[in-house]
Amino acid sequence: MNSNFPVPENELQRLAALKRYNILDTLPDNAFDDATKLVSFICGVPIAHISFIDESRQWFKSEIGIGVTEVPREISFCQYTIMESEMVEINDTHLNERFKDDPNVTGGFNVRFYAGVPLTTPDGFNIGTLCAIDHISKELNESQRNALSLVAKHVMAQLEIGTKNIQLDAQRKIAEKAVMARDSFLANMSHEIRTPLNAIIGFTDLLAQTQLDDVQKDYIDSVQIAGENLLLIVNDILDLSKLESGSLAIEAEPFNLKKTLKHVYNLLKVKVQKEVEFNLFLDAELPDMVIGDQGRLNQILVNLIGNSLKFTSEGEVIVAVKKMEETEDDITFKFFVRDTGIGIEKSKHKTVFERFTQGEESTTRTYGGTGLGLNIVKELVELQNGEIHLKSELNKGSEFYFILKYKKSKAVESSAKPLSQNNLGKLKILLCEDNVLNQKLAKSVISSFGFDLDIAQNGDEGIELLSQNEYDLVLMDLQMPVKDGYQTTEYIRNEMNSNIPIIAMTAHSLVGEQERCYKVGMNAYVPKPFKQVTLLKTIKTVLNQDNDTPKRYIDMSFLDEMSSGDQEFKKEMTNLFIEKIPVQVEQLEKAFKVENHDAVKKIAHNMKSSLDIFMLEDLSEYATVIEEQASTGKFTSETADKVNLLHCGVIEVVKILKEL
Repeated sequence: MNSNFPVPENELQRLAALKRYNILDTLPDNAFDDATKLVSFICGVPIAHISFIDESRQWFKSEIGIGVTEVPREISFCQYTIMESEMVEINDTHLNERFKDDPNVTGGFNVRFYAGVPLTTPDGFNIGTLCAIDHISKELNESQRNALSLVAKHVMAQLEIGTKNIQLDAQRKIAEKAVMARDSFLANMSHEIRTPLNAIIGFTDLLAQTQLDDVQKDYIDSVQIAGENLLLIVNDILDLSKLESGSLAIEAEPFNLKKTLKHVYNLLKVKVQKEVEFNLFLDAELPDMVIGDQGRLNQILVNLIGNSLKFTSEGEVIVAVKKMEETEDDITFKFFVRDTGIGIEKSKHKTVFERFTQGEESTTRTYGGTGLGLNIVKELVELQNGEIHLKSELNKGSEFYFILKYKKSKAVESSAKPLSQNNLGKLKILLCEDNVLNQKLAKSVISSFGFDLDIAQNGDEGIELLSQNEYDLVLMDLQMPVKDGYQTTEYIRNEMNSNIPIIAMTAHSLVGEQERCYKVGMNAYVPKPFKQVTLLKTIKTVLNQDNDTPKRYIDMSFLDEMSSGDQEFKKEMTNLFIEKIPVQVEQLEKAFKVENHDAVKKIAHNMKSSLDIFMLEDLSEYATVIEEQASTGKFTSETADKVNLLHCGVIEVVKILKEL
């Protein structure tokens, strides 16, 4: 060790403690600067500082009246302070044998008065000092000494918080990596299962449209039901990811309630054992059409009824729906699923709704299942502001009932148009897809639409074909060798400068994937396994020939009025929007993901004025809903949906404004 200055006995441990805080050579910090100002004010001195002492120097984290960032350790007063356990106060350095001839007393900083408090870590190491210095002699009173000690403790508390934040940040990064690893696993598993499942369901749909005898039709129906059931299991696992991130959206579309209930009943009849009677009872006052999420109701019922049928070997399973309340706008329904099966112990009633949990440990081995169904059912019911309850006794059966409110609908169900009536003419489509089964399926489906199809095995082949031929549309698989769908789309948009419509087709269907597709420049997204009618509707949409989805029109009348004919002002406002709003959307999404309600509320509120200038009423409404929900301190699936819609809308508006 250097002998030019005193060295504490625990010097090695002291230096290790100092390095633990990662404070040396960091940028200025308001919290430390405020503490230094406070010391200067309390003691009435022109010089104050917070410093840390390493092997060879005294480094100033914050200082007033010094003007340098560090000095050699051997010329510092604080080299002695860190040797003490309490405050060092020198009222007059001219009378002090140790300091009276010091260069900073006889000249330099002209130190006449010095008070230094050691900055002591919770485990007892003096890593630095908090000091007050004056050019005249003085004596601190008891209140000033106590205040200095308190400020020193505050400085150490700030250091501890900083260290804890670094540790938390490291843990957060580990957690994020774990989530990414899980999502990656789910994505790959989803892709591997959905790819063959896409072919099974797709070819079965095509086969069902051919001439079949009754026996063949019965077999095809069974294959379709099996495919749909397998898809439900895959979707259960994927829904976990969406539920956890709060981005599983609840739809609000008109649907036929009676037809949905009968469809689920017919779908599950094949699971009924011979000794079990399976019945569906519908309230006579049940309306035909309501507004809500048909798919999620299907999912809830299939899970609950499927469980009852699985756990009931004799007796009956009854499904019933009753109208409870009706207002001018809404109708509330109570759905029952009752069985005479194995039942559930009273002590297990709450835990059956937990993830990966079943009534008994032996249940999975005896009856199968993932243990996810009831957890997802509960989440889905509560996402729709409903409630679910259980009544059950061991060996006597169970009754699950849930209550949901739906909006009234004036819509009348219309018969579906034949798929062949596409009204799009003879389109030429490029498919980028590496799976042979999916290629064959897509070729059959696209041919049935009356379109021509070229196929590329990977992104590079797709780019090559696109550079040689004229196409109306690209269907893009996301997971391909050589160049994946994202890389291929980025190349088409940025290198080829092509605006050809691109539809993503993927078996992943995970949280954030749709958003990522839009970000790289794709126009739409169809998850596999796809329904023919969904694909055709999406093709119509991206080609702007579907009357239901007109291209956005931006109303500049308010901006024109504000600018009073000043085109430079109008241009400046437009450029500000293009520059500012996407950044705000990004900040909004980040704040939403970490559930920072105050930040979300503030950002959404600030965005509204900009959106209103360009008369973007729908986007402004989304921002209003987001702000209102942030004010309640609770985000819902509707918030996630509105954040996503706002993001996509802003991308569209910015693109149009840039073209203008």
